[in-house]
Amino acid sequence: MTEVRHHSSVKGSRAAAFAYVNDYRNVPEFMFGVSEFRPITEQTSGLGSQFVTVLKVGPKTLESTVECTEWVENELIKMESIKGFGADTEWRFADGDEPGVVEIDAVFAYTLPGGVGGRVLGGLLSQFVTPAVKHSESVIRKHLAAEG
Repeated sequence: MTEVRHHSSVKGSRAAAFAYVNDYRNVPEFMFGVSEFRPITEQTSGLGSQFVTVLKVGPKTLESTVECTEWVENELIKMESIKGFGADTEWRFADGDEPGVVEIDAVFAYTLPGGVGGRVLGGLLSQFVTPAVKHSESVIRKHLAAEG
């Protein structure tokens, strides 16, 4: 499994940052390449909620079903792939040292298939992940500034 970690300090409240990331309707907005994030359970937030995710990486379309496996309000959201492309995400939120600042730690992990297909997909993803993480931070930062 390949893992990418990102830390950012953003002006805004922890509750607002958590609420924005936690709302499944916002995922295609802040997660670069995600064209669809659709709930498949009645529960659309928190432990046990499940979603179909469609991710476009270059010419490739990857589909995954993810489940929320850890959730603590205003602190943690962890989604793990249970079907399809193996992609897991984890978001941690904490108050910053300065008032009005939230610390956000994000972990994006993915598993590639073996063989030539896996190597090709790995090449595409390696060019995709860093800009995608920066895009997520930028959109969250803009959203919190607008709420400011």
